[in-house]
Amino acid sequence: MYTKFSMWKIYEHKNVLKILESLPIEILKKYEKWKDIVAISGSIGLQQIKGFKDEALSGEWKGHRSSRLSIKYRIIYKIENEQCFVKVVQLTAHDYRRK
Repeated sequence: MYTKFSMWKIYEHKNVLKILESLPIEILKKYEKWKDIVAISGSIGLQQIKGFKDEALSGEWKGHRSSRLSIKYRIIYKIENEQCFVKVVQLTAHDYRRK
């Protein structure tokens, strides 16, 4: 169950760590804000901020969610164990094809 005092753990796939090195500074700052919100309130917090346009994905990405960092950049992540565990799978320039 979600409480305002629970802290969510964020795990970043090793590919995401490599991508972060080449992103523009404004996207990195937005990603850090995204992580702060997730750490405190999970995807519920993201859904309350319209700018992130957080949504469930379908098709081959079923079970994952997407949040907008800018018009171009998206985060693809998955909530595992129904609580307190968020795995960032990809940070992409709006290309949702699986690789």
